[in-house]
Amino acid sequence: MSAPAQTLRPGAEGTPGARSGPGDYAVLASVFLTGLAGVAGLAGRRRQEGAGPIAAHELPALALATFALADTVAKEKVSTWLRRGFVEEDDQHHPLAPKGRGMQRAVGELLTCTRCVGTWSALVLVGLRTASPAAGRATTNVLALAGANDLIQGAFSLLVERANQASPTPRSPTHAPHRL
Repeated sequence: MSAPAQTLRPGAEGTPGARSGPGDYAVLASVFLTGLAGVAGLAGRRRQEGAGPIAAHELPALALATFALADTVAKEKVSTWLRRGFVEEDDQHHPLAPKGRGMQRAVGELLTCTRCVGTWSALVLVGLRTASPAAGRATTNVLALAGANDLIQGAFSLLVERANQASPTPRSPTHAPHRL
C-alpha cells in the first residue's frame, strides 16, 4: 500500500531540482543488470559443475519470499536504518516520500516502491539460491513462511472486518452465539 498523496512533502514533486534524472536511473539499472549478469554467469558455471537450475516447484516459495522481503524493506519499521538516508518517514517510521535529489532521490524512489524492491529482492534471493543452494533454500523458506503469514493475517483481518460490518449490533458476553 503506497502512502496517500497528502503525506508527501509540500512542493517535493513540483521542485525541478528535487527530481532524479535519466542518468540516476541509468546507474541503478546498470547496477541491477550487472548483478543479473553475475547471477546468470554463476548459474552457468554451477550448471557446468553439475548443479541443476532452480526447480519449478521452488518458484512459489521464492515468490512469497520476494513478497515478504520487499514488503519488509519498503514499509516496515525494522528497515528504517536502510531507508534513513533516502526516505522521509513519519513518527511511526512509515515511509512518506523520497529525500533529496539526484541519486539520493532515485534510491529513495526505489526503496518506497514495493514492486521495485521486489525485483531487487528476487535478484538477491535467486543469487543466494544459485551461489549456495542450502542457504538459499533456508532463507527462502523463512521468508516464504513470513510472506504466507502476512497473507493469512491480511485475509483474517479482512474477514473480521467484514464480519463486524455484517453484524447489526455488537454482542455482549451474555448473548453468546449458538454453538452446534
